[in-house]
Amino acid sequence: MGSTIPSHEPVAQRSAGVAPVSAAATPQLPGIDVSAYQGNVNWASVAPYIDFVYIKATEGTYYTNAYFAQQYNGSYNNGVIRGAYHFAIPSNSSGSAQADYFIGHGGGWSADGRTLPGALDIEYNPYGAECFGLSHSAMVSWIWNFVNEYAAREHAYPPIYSTTDWWTTCTGNYSGFAAYDPLWIANFSASGGGPLPAGWGYYTFWQYASSGSLPGDQDVFNGAYTRLQALATNG
Repeated sequence: MGSTIPSHEPVAQRSAGVAPVSAAATPQLPGIDVSAYQGNVNWASVAPYIDFVYIKATEGTYYTNAYFAQQYNGSYNNGVIRGAYHFAIPSNSSGSAQADYFIGHGGGWSADGRTLPGALDIEYNPYGAECFGLSHSAMVSWIWNFVNEYAAREHAYPPIYSTTDWWTTCTGNYSGFAAYDPLWIANFSASGGGPLPAGWGYYTFWQYASSGSLPGDQDVFNGAYTRLQALATNG
């Protein structure tokens, strides 16, 4: 997650690995996100330092993370609140098809207080055109297609992971999802998550570095542990 950001946002590239998290009135809970790149994670050694983790489950309708079970179940078994994420490829298939694929391969949600709603990772295209060849309106429609399918099946809206630059470039800075989907902002250079996409007055998650002392990308949750539990309980 976020592997395409440094090549598109040069400031972030210079700041990657630096954690500009500053003190805030709202607690910032530590977390990470991982993918197959991290392989099998030693959760017993990682769990004491984090409160949550997001794990890549799928991409498009053609890829599943071979390490997903170890990462997803291992974190859970070590007391970490976990969730799965899907890397969107809008040029591959419809949003609803990708939501279904995601749900069918680990992206579902259960209101157990320890599982976060599945997240949609939508960002720079690593394989071609930045916006996957879609217009602003077509991209917004694709995202709605994914969000509505996921919400209808799982009874929870997926957090949306993106950058403000990509969101502005590829959706025209559309504001309509803010009323439904928690924001997971990626920004490796600006304190406090930086400027947010239209509609969102705050972020729920912030990915602030692509590397650090823990495996994968480094994140925080914008709230107290009871609020993190509420998201994992109520969606």
